[in-house]
Amino acid sequence: MTQLPEDAIKCLDKGFVRLVDSMGGDDAIVQAARVSYGQGTSKVSQDRGLIRYLMRHRHTTPFEMVEFKFHCKMPIFVARQWVRHRTANINEYSLRYSEARDEFYIPKPEHIQFQSALNKQGRSGEVPAELKQKVLDYFKENSERSFSLYQELNEAGVARELARSLLPVNIYTEWYWKNDLHNLLHFIGLRSDGHAQYEIRVFSDAMAHYVKEKAPFAWEAYQDYVVHGMRFSRVEQGLLEKQLPPRVIDDISEDIAYQITATLHKGKPRDENDLYPLYQKQGGSDSESDFKLKWESGEIETSNIRELREFREKLISLKK
Repeated sequence: MTQLPEDAIKCLDKGFVRLVDSMGGDDAIVQAARVSYGQGTSKVSQDRGLIRYLMRHRHTTPFEMVEFKFHCKMPIFVARQWVRHRTANINEYSLRYSEARDEFYIPKPEHIQFQSALNKQGRSGEVPAELKQKVLDYFKENSERSFSLYQELNEAGVARELARSLLPVNIYTEWYWKNDLHNLLHFIGLRSDGHAQYEIRVFSDAMAHYVKEKAPFAWEAYQDYVVHGMRFSRVEQGLLEKQLPPRVIDDISEDIAYQITATLHKGKPRDENDLYPLYQKQGGSDSESDFKLKWESGEIETSNIRELREFREKLISLKK
């Protein structure tokens, strides 16, 4: 077995992912988005806010300015799922030019399960110990036998491009894989999902580790707006408009007015006498005494002002 590179993240029994190179990060996203201004933002908090705005409104081009190049080693059946994402530049280890290596994926017993009755692409259910052992025996037997036959043909001078056809899809391959951040996040969103096959999920999780390091604001925004966010169809929005009581919308709007006020105050502290008028400018309708009571509770959270205002506009649009 080839040695695991020092800077790599181990995946499965013999695979890995390592970051070979990257170009740009959060700063490159901001720079691309603000190119018409000729300069970047002056504060880190402004960079974060802009990246979140871009992600929230699906302005994807600036995220394509960031690139990652990975060196990966995985079973061929994982690689064949991987290349379904047709947005990357790939250079793979060739079994036409090079000899195959005796490296095969053998699953751990805990990952041997029955075919799911609900998901045609998934697995679930505990498999008896005897059957697990049979699966492991078959994996090892088939791997060893197929490689022995391959070696025999290879030594006899049969073309490698033909002899390789005997090898099963659990043999390991390697490639260099380069992609931009926008498409990489889409890949991770699908392949790190709990419904994805375990054997590709571990590779996706490894790449996510590097994305978090290189572009933390973009990663945070992707998690908030795409992975854990929610979008409504026209039908779903229509149901909300009919069924959501106006008083609920008013209560949420009121909370937003407090959060906007607190956020503005945090960025630029106001005198105590100026806080209530500031709150009223944000659409707040509580009396001054109620305002002071809530304000002094210290339980008002701060957030992104633009995001809060956009959320309030969406809520108000439901009041028809």
